[in-house]
Amino acid sequence: MKIGKLAKLTGCSVQAIRYYEKENLLPSTQRSEGNFRLYDDSHIEQLSFIKLCRGLDLSLSEIRQLLELKRSPGAQCDEVNRMMETHIQQVETRIRELMQLNAQLKSLRRHCSDQQTVEHCGILQSLSSGQ
Repeated sequence: MKIGKLAKLTGCSVQAIRYYEKENLLPSTQRSEGNFRLYDDSHIEQLSFIKLCRGLDLSLSEIRQLLELKRSPGAQCDEVNRMMETHIQQVETRIRELMQLNAQLKSLRRHCSDQQTVEHCGILQSLSSGQ
């Protein structure tokens, strides 16, 4: 199948597919006589795996590691578990940072009412004074 059909079947854009190929996350493909890339079911499976991993906000290097580990089905999965624990910690840190950001934005929003002019905008004044 050609790249357009692969994109439709997986819900990935053609640009994303080409990017994953460039990053060596997708295996090389055969070429048609017209020099079109040809994909098969293994590409659908791998691209679906990559898409799920990206949905979990895993980095390309983490996905690359998981793909390498997947090629060794008899190996222990402690490395996979360690990677997930590290990722969970990163997500928890980001959640705390976003909660702090949310509190700061709400505090800033309380400095201004809708009836003010920009000249007297409490938000702009707070940002200008560095508060």
